[in-house]
Amino acid sequence: MPTLILAIAELFGTALWFTPNAVLADLQALWRLSDADLGWLTGAVQGGFLLGTLLIGLAGLADRLDASKLFAACCLLGALSNALLPWAGGLWGAVGLRVITGMCLAGIYPVGMKLMVGWTPGKSGLGLAWLVGMLVLGTALPHGLRGLGELSAAIPWQGGIWGASLLAVAGGAMVWRLGEAPAVRQAKHRVGGPGARLAGLEAFSIDAFRRAASAYFGHMWELYTLWALLPLMLLAAAPGLETAHLALLAFALIAVGGPACWLGGALSQRVGSRRVAQLGLAGSALCCLAYPLLGPLLAPATAGGSLLPLVLFLALWSALAVVDSPQFSALSAAACPARIVGSALTLQNAIGFAISMLSLIVLIPLWQALGPWLAWLLLPGPLMGLWCLRHAHARGVIH
Repeated sequence: MPTLILAIAELFGTALWFTPNAVLADLQALWRLSDADLGWLTGAVQGGFLLGTLLIGLAGLADRLDASKLFAACCLLGALSNALLPWAGGLWGAVGLRVITGMCLAGIYPVGMKLMVGWTPGKSGLGLAWLVGMLVLGTALPHGLRGLGELSAAIPWQGGIWGASLLAVAGGAMVWRLGEAPAVRQAKHRVGGPGARLAGLEAFSIDAFRRAASAYFGHMWELYTLWALLPLMLLAAAPGLETAHLALLAFALIAVGGPACWLGGALSQRVGSRRVAQLGLAGSALCCLAYPLLGPLLAPATAGGSLLPLVLFLALWSALAVVDSPQFSALSAAACPARIVGSALTLQNAIGFAISMLSLIVLIPLWQALGPWLAWLLLPGPLMGLWCLRHAHARGVIH
């Protein structure tokens, strides 16, 4: 039951992250924003998340404080900053609110992972798979909302934002009531001294953590850039695709990662997190390698041809690219002493997210010049992950 509560609370809390993406057109009309302005608005929450994870990870807050109360407080503050968005009055007020929301999300997603590890001793791969699967569904949600909005009369845009805030409050209340796992509460002690304020960095002195985290960083080079490329890949194959259909296809291609994470979590109980992570990395590496060669063959031969072969390939690639994500966190958590798990996972998220932002900034603008061959520039990510896990296993630090 705690696993389900935490997974649903994570979905509710991270709804704050993506909801405004579905109303960008309304905000653009209301405040007369340019396309460049929208970049500031969408990037602000990412920057806030990065800043928040660095602060929490380096200060050790996830381990020094009650993680359930930190999660709930961040849900409440994030819900408030999100709910105020319609009254921001313009771009820079909205950017400030989104930075605050992003910082609050740093106390929801990584801290939620720390809570899940505590509540699922010996089964963290399964528990984290449910958690990350919910986040994947949240990532896909804006595409679904946009597609439905194109097909039918949508509710007022403010209602969607306020609804997300209510969900975040509900998620925070669920975790507040659940609390930390009894074993964690009994063992918890306030860590003092300057070392406690660099708890996340301490984890990098542990060989097994360092290698699991490095594999995760390679994975992050590929994942978010692949998700951003999916609509571009579909449009390249079918330039006449309607906006609604494009949005719904993008939603489905990203959302498939949720069930993939859950299946990977179940498989991890049989074969271990390392093997599931290796399967995902190897599969996504093969997809990176194959897409430039197979993409033209899978695309419709005529304007009215079927997109199904390409959609199935992209769905497989999307699933393989994310199935390993919770298993990296499970391996990292298992490598750390319990007293620094929260800080270690939060700092790992911060670095991984920074890598994903770098990948997006560097690679997405190259799509116009390289087209499908851009997939080969994603390939170093999963290859690095495979090397780290294989080398770690050979040295006996990850099993």
